[in-house]
Amino acid sequence: MNNTEDKKNIRTLVGSIASNKMDKTIVVHIEIRTRHSVYGKFIRRILKLSVHDEQNLGEQGDTVKIQECRPVSRHKKWVLVGVIEKAR
Repeated sequence: MNNTEDKKNIRTLVGSIASNKMDKTIVVHIEIRTRHSVYGKFIRRILKLSVHDEQNLGEQGDTVKIQECRPVSRHKKWVLVGVIEKAR
């Protein structure tokens, strides 16, 4: 087997930080736009994910990249990869 076949597809998402009030945890909003099956109108849905932030790098309003990982706690199954754009 090749090493490329053994690796899993790891999900990465981009979103904005809604809250950083907890220690080593941030809440990230991911906006998902889907099309309604009958009417065709675009529907905006917001996913709220708890993300592990080891060094407390994220500030509220920052655009960040997160990656799926093993469960860190009951609600945290995502880890912060990096800050893409800082808030003003």
